[in-house]
Amino acid sequence: MRSPNVLHYAVTVLALAAMGCTSATAPPPDSIAVSTGAAAPGYVIGPGDGLDVFVYLSPELSTTGLPVRPDGRVSLPLVPDIVAAGRSPTQLATDITARLRPYVIDPNVTVMVRTFVGSPGQQVRIIGEATQPRTMPYREGMTVVDAVIEARGLTRYAAGNRAEIIRRDAPGATPRTLRIRLDDLMRGGDIGQDVPLRPGDTIVIPQSWF
Repeated sequence: MRSPNVLHYAVTVLALAAMGCTSATAPPPDSIAVSTGAAAPGYVIGPGDGLDVFVYLSPELSTTGLPVRPDGRVSLPLVPDIVAAGRSPTQLATDITARLRPYVIDPNVTVMVRTFVGSPGQQVRIIGEATQPRTMPYREGMTVVDAVIEARGLTRYAAGNRAEIIRRDAPGATPRTLRIRLDDLMRGGDIGQDVPLRPGDTIVIPQSWF
């Protein structure tokens, strides 16, 4: 007859073995699944952006607040007229590194965007009877209210309830029109009119007929 201690030992071993099998095939209840999908696209430099360019151990080649010209180019010491618009900061840093290699031993370049405007496809425009019609960089989570506030509201002549958002669902796609009632939103508090914006949207505010 087996002693109680032997039986207890056997039960414990079996329990531990079962736990090991379970942990090998299934994650703990509180574990978080990590997505392996493609990363979100990075920021693309556009005309009007301000850049900081750092060349490691070469302060004479570094610069801060460098504006991207309307033609999309920037000029640096030893690197005149290099295309910046349409590229990510990492891509631009790689291009500058390649251009510096004939002059600098093993250059190490970092590009940071200090002020953001973005490419046209990453901007939001508000035109017509806004107090200050403007183009602004799109921000994650941006809504109609954000754009109207940045444009300092509507003029006294605005027909806010006839405003529209002109939107393209893909580059080159036919634009479609979304009606929004800005008077109801801004003056009546109708939050249902606070539509989320997308990069490339244009808000058009017409003038009142009378």
